[in-house]
Amino acid sequence: MNRVTVFDVAAEAGVSVATVDRVLNNRGGVRPATIERVQGAVGRLGFRRDAFAAGLATRKVERYAFVIPEGPNSFMNALRASVLTLAGSMVEQRVDVTVIGYRAFDDRSLVGALVALDPEHCHGVALVGIDSPAVQREIDRLAGSGVRVVTLVSDVTPSRRQAFVGADNKAAGRVAAALIGRMTRASGRVAMVVGHMTLHDHVERRLGFEQVLRRDYPHLSLAGVIEGFDDSDRTRPLLAALLGEHRDLVALYSAGAGNRGVVAALRDSDARPVTIAHELTPHAREALLDGIFTVVLDQDRAQAAAEALGALRALVRGETARPPHVRTRIFLRENLP
Repeated sequence: MNRVTVFDVAAEAGVSVATVDRVLNNRGGVRPATIERVQGAVGRLGFRRDAFAAGLATRKVERYAFVIPEGPNSFMNALRASVLTLAGSMVEQRVDVTVIGYRAFDDRSLVGALVALDPEHCHGVALVGIDSPAVQREIDRLAGSGVRVVTLVSDVTPSRRQAFVGADNKAAGRVAAALIGRMTRASGRVAMVVGHMTLHDHVERRLGFEQVLRRDYPHLSLAGVIEGFDDSDRTRPLLAALLGEHRDLVALYSAGAGNRGVVAALRDSDARPVTIAHELTPHAREALLDGIFTVVLDQDRAQAAAEALGALRALVRGETARPPHVRTRIFLRENLP
């Protein structure tokens, strides 16, 4: 059931939202009969005043923060660019959107960024999460202070965040396993590259991947999981060593970033496994065209940014955020946009 808002009260009382705001804040200038109608509507609807939602009635600036990791990750940099583009389009609507960075995979850096947010001047925050107790506690503190919190791309569970905006990562892992299983007839081993297992999206991708691989394709077995911290320089030697150790490697699932390192290791090797990667960055596009990558699973970054801001604005208005669904697209070199 949706929360009762000032807009509902205004409709019930037959007055404007501005009049409701004046009554709720005892600003005067309202006839006694109108005050009684507004107060009656408040009682009948069970309205509970929300400072942020009330602020919207007076057209104060809505202020939101997006907290996104910094570094060489092409997907995160593209997500940041999408948020900044969105921010520019919202200025005329009196919506202020800022982007705050933190060190990738560093939960203390993320906590520091969240601690610095002032609940008096921040209505909501969308953050790319690190699944750690410290981050969970800070999310819970912000939510308790009235800030609306949405996790973006990677979730934090359990926590008091009000919504998650991102692709269905478990389904993405299942799709990757199904594609590999259908494309690989020979028995052999499969390798997996992730950023780090503190990222909820990478954990879910691995879970979905292993579920389908074990259930439907017993001729394939997992050779190992490399944690490359979404860093190409780290990923390249780790994958090169694994390729040298497992000559029967028939497939590779790159579930995180660091794709330049994956491509470099594959180019240095004679191996040409079926390779599934994530996010259609310029490097992934080139790898598809060159036949290094077989398939790229991509999520729409602009859509994710817009869905996150939409969810935050709905929550600030006292509404239940519509469960967002960020599309996952499947690209081969034959259907590149």
